[in-house]
Parts: sequence; structure tokens; C-alpha cells
Amino acid sequence: MKHIARNAIIALLGTSFALGATLVQAQTSMPLDRVYVIDQRGDVVVSGSGLCWRTGFWTLAAAANGPAGCKCDKDVLPREVCEPAAKAPAVVPASKPDTEKVTISADALFDFDKATLRDEGKRKLDDVVAKSKAINLQVVIVVGHADRFGSDAYNQQLSERRSAAVKEYLVAKGIEANRIYTEGKGEKQPVTKPNQCPGPKSKKVIDCLQPDRRVEIELIGNK
Repeated sequence: MKHIARNAIIALLGTSFALGATLVQAQTSMPLDRVYVIDQRGDVVVSGSGLCWRTGFWTLAAAANGPAGCKCDKDVLPREVCEPAAKAPAVVPASKPDTEKVTISADALFDFDKATLRDEGKRKLDDVVAKSKAINLQVVIVVGHADRFGSDAYNQQLSERRSAAVKEYLVAKGIEANRIYTEGKGEKQPVTKPNQCPGPKSKKVIDCLQPDRRVEIELIGNK
């Protein structure tokens, strides 16, 4: 029995000595900046329990900067060292909406001083509807304008009623009502220049101010 125990102790000491010799040899052959023991093949020496053998140069910071740090000490290193945040996907800029602005003479749409669409005006609006179907429509902006004859309040109401009449027709032709924004500018944004059409109300002056009486329709969407 004593003979068997003696042989076992000798074998254990031999194994320990061989392992110690391997570690010494590995430590002797490895660069000093390594924080783990490296064998002759360049691999980290691992214990029977799967733990990497550290050298006297081991520190948390050194392990974080070393090539084997995450393999050997992932549990103690900061998470961001071994699991860097995923690269954010490239942001693709949204395409700029296409805009088409159509200006239609109010005289082509309505009789003078009226807000009821004429047949000619309906045909012009049919062209607008066709243009809207050629794009992925987002918004339609309808703005009515009036000339300087009449009070500010009256011209404001007239321009609003005309833009509302245009919206009503566009909706009847299939454009969603919630996509159409209407506004009346009255006489506040004339096209004619000051003193371009001087004089009191007359056919000549009314004809001269015709560009001021208009409806601007803006289609916004993507092709």
C-alpha cells in the first residue's frame, strides 16, 4: 500500500514539475508586454478548468488592450470592450418632394366677381387632376387672389370662396379632401406693379388687373 502511494506522489510531482517547466519555458519565450502565458505555438496556456494563465504584467487595462483579453477575461472587462456597439446604419436622406405649381386665371375659372366654376375652368382643373395622378400625391395647396377693386374684407371673402370651390371640384374628382389646403389672400399679393393699371374702375383697368385675379394650385408629392 505504501509503495502504491509513494508511486502516485512521485507521478503527481512529475506532472507538476513538467507543467511548471512548460510555464517557465513559455514565459521565457513570450514578449514582456503579453499579459497571458503563451506556449510555443503562440496560444494562451489554459488550466484544466479552462482559465487562462496570467503573467505578472496582467492588469485590467492591459487585458482590455490585449488581443486575448476578451477570450480570457470577458467576464471582468467592461462590456463595451468585448461587445462594441453595432455600427449605426447609414442614414439615407429622404428624397425631396417634387413640386409643381399651376397658376390659373380666375377669369378662366369664374365669371367676374363670382365663385362658381365655369365649364372652361373645370376643364383646366381636370388637367390639374391628371397631373396629381402622375405623382405620389402628398398635399395640394390652393390659394385664391383678387384684384384691388372692392373692400379688403370683400376681396378676402371672394378669394376664400373661390379656393373653396376649386377644392370642392378636386375632391369630386377623387383627390382626398384632407390632402387639400385652401387659403385666400384677397388683394394682398398682386402680380401687377403699383401704378401699372391706374384709374377708376373701367373695362380697360379691369382687363389690366386680370393677372391679379388668379388661383394658384401647388401639387406636392414624389414621382
